[in-house]
Amino acid sequence: MGRPPEPVGPCRHVALVGPTASGKSALALALARRRPEAELVSVDSMCVYRGMDIGTAKPTPAERAEGRYHLLDLVDPAEEFTVRRFQAAAAEAVVDIEHRGRRALLVGGTGLYLRAVVDRLEVPGRWAELSAALEAEAGEPGGTARLYERLRSVDPVAAARTTPANRRRVVRALEVTLGSGRPFSSFGPGLGAYPPSPFLLVGICPDRAVLDAAIELRFRGLMDRGLLDEVRGLAGRPGGLSRTARQALGYRELLSHLEDGVPLGEAVDTAVRRTRAFARRQWAWFRRDPRIRWLDPGGDLPAQLVGMWDGRQVGD
Repeated sequence: MGRPPEPVGPCRHVALVGPTASGKSALALALARRRPEAELVSVDSMCVYRGMDIGTAKPTPAERAEGRYHLLDLVDPAEEFTVRRFQAAAAEAVVDIEHRGRRALLVGGTGLYLRAVVDRLEVPGRWAELSAALEAEAGEPGGTARLYERLRSVDPVAAARTTPANRRRVVRALEVTLGSGRPFSSFGPGLGAYPPSPFLLVGICPDRAVLDAAIELRFRGLMDRGLLDEVRGLAGRPGGLSRTARQALGYRELLSHLEDGVPLGEAVDTAVRRTRAFARRQWAWFRRDPRIRWLDPGGDLPAQLVGMWDGRQVGD
């Protein structure tokens, strides 16, 4: 599959990014209330799954009634979902929004999904059997180092962009190179390049202590809303949860309680700890992007975002 269709019209769409629990969704809805032409496009790798509602903090029915949302509830949780599928769905949604004279506000924290949309990455396909064989080889003593040397021989450019210790990257580069018959490096300059984009990128990131507290408060609130019952019900459905869906933060830990007998309190504490670590990785991902214009966390966030939406500098 080639690149998805490029959105038509002027550069006028906005992407709101930041770590989990930073307040992106509430801020996006606040903008949609002020600017009716805004349509919200979720950029979250787990919100695509139907039934995974509480743990992913999807917009509530009341919130969905206030704003028009896209890319929620695309597939059954028993299905695998890929960045290529998301990229195609997002491109279609943005083009549809433009053709109706509206504007897209992308909102989410899945960095790779975001880059696939705003930079129109040429995303390679997947070769599951080949990937499984490479993973098995990487799991052997010295396996990743041997695979890295193999990668150096078939795609030295891709090898130079990673290290022998990066098992995931080495396996993926070899999977694509061997599966597609073309070097992994030929699919683009990699995620370290930040070319001009038709999207205005805006970021939000609270103080670390504030974010840590918000993460715990939110997760315990999700538990109060019935997250454990949601996970139990999804796991008991025909087909259960796919490998991808099972890795969702909160779901993974509660599944360890339901299936492996991990004490519930321990599972909750682990989910909070892992979510905090995930938020740090998100922050590290986004802060490398020089195109992102960061909101002042101590200021009026809705007013700042509206200003950027309207083409004004923060503080104007």
